Amino acid sequence: MARTGKDYLEALRKAPPSLWYKGERVEDPTTHPVFRGAAQTMARLYDLQHDPQYKEVLTYEEDGHRYGTSFLVPRTKEELRKRGLAYKVWADQHLGMMGRSPDYLNAVVMAYAASAEYFGEFAENVRAYYRYLRDNDLATTHALTNPQVNRAKPPSGQPDPYIPVGLVRQTEKGIVVRGARMTATFPLAEELLVFPSTLLKEGPGSEKYAVAFAVPTNAPGLHFICREGLAGDSPFDHPLSSRLEEMDALVVFDDVFVPWERVFILGDVEKCNNAYARTGALHHMAHQVVVLKTAKTEAFLGVAALLAEGIGADQYGHVQEKIAEIIVYLEAMRAFWTRAEEMARPNEYGLLVPDRGAIDGARNLYPRLYPRIREILQQIGASGLITLPSEKDFQGPLRPYLEKFLQGATLSARERVALFRLAWDMTLSGFGARQELYERFFFGDPVRMYQTLYGVYDKEPYKERIRAFLRPLLEAVPALEEA
Repeated sequence: MARTGKDYLEALRKAPPSLWYKGERVEDPTTHPVFRGAAQTMARLYDLQHDPQYKEVLTYEEDGHRYGTSFLVPRTKEELRKRGLAYKVWADQHLGMMGRSPDYLNAVVMAYAASAEYFGEFAENVRAYYRYLRDNDLATTHALTNPQVNRAKPPSGQPDPYIPVGLVRQTEKGIVVRGARMTATFPLAEELLVFPSTLLKEGPGSEKYAVAFAVPTNAPGLHFICREGLAGDSPFDHPLSSRLEEMDALVVFDDVFVPWERVFILGDVEKCNNAYARTGALHHMAHQVVVLKTAKTEAFLGVAALLAEGIGADQYGHVQEKIAEIIVYLEAMRAFWTRAEEMARPNEYGLLVPDRGAIDGARNLYPRLYPRIREILQQIGASGLITLPSEKDFQGPLRPYLEKFLQGATLSARERVALFRLAWDMTLSGFGARQELYERFFFGDPVRMYQTLYGVYDKEPYKERIRAFLRPLLEAVPALEEA
């Protein structure tokens, strides 16, 4: 059932993930200076489910209980739209800057469960796991790609066969896996999902890497080794990173035991490679992403407009042009979102899935738009994004100078610095730089994504239209020769 932020924080304190930061085990992420901001933000998202203003959007009722809307199995467009609105409410709270709020992977598990027949002998495992996540409203993360040891070789061709996560052995009670995966964003979760994320090449030995399963983040032998933290200690100086540093980690599986009831795919390369598309999980996770990126673009537009207005630059034509460019990108994302819902169709298992053409367009376009949006904010803010005193400077003896020299056309000095601090954290801080890298590769290598789009997109109707246009011209050529 839909839980509260207090429930989440208590669970995180009681059973923390095996989280390692700079060589030390993090015993309580809720108080650690690097992790506490994200934990508190996640708690606030959960609390919104009980806020009278948002409760009807963020939850739904079934069998007398209320569950998070991201677990709702959509059978109608109205239910699909409700899912979209729920995504937007959460995304607006963090300005679209958190990529692993629970609704993202809830969408995947929901689609898997609704299309559970795809998983054959493990179908009931998928359904039961969905109910477990829904009933307990757990936070999840997932481990994405194999370590970048030698990308020119398949998993079986690495220096050690257990660099990628692979099956070690089967037992009467479950399986044992070994290896590593990257990158697990938001390891402050209670469950880790290990699903296929990239194309697994078929060949001798590839079956051992064809696995999909779920384990608790505190499972024995499981370790999250985190990168250096980007969280600032002052919300004024670091308005985003102090609250939204999700963290990314290398996940090590040191002979981790997975009970049979948590195994979803085993030894079937083809099933791994087709799981996202065939079940509708791809469509639903991308639906959440389109809404998330819409919220993020809205945030950039708001900051850009306030920056320009705040320093009187909104009167210049080239500044208006740049802000209008963001407006165009925003309306494109809204159009993708609308079409994804309005042209939704049931898949072979009866699950209503968002339109793939719309979501493929959005997830291929946005990685190319984001660097430009970030650049526009930098161009508008210019040197103002660098001349930024800290919160403590405003508390010091030189505050009168700041009040005089850092005021804006429509803003006090403190308001102007707070706004520019936000723009800096969006674009120039370590947090902002990480956001751009994240957006560039959110769904994978952009070139390979384009190649995939080229392969799956039905181009034949458009080719035939051109053939039909040329046909009478070609038919006329022999007559001209005879004449």
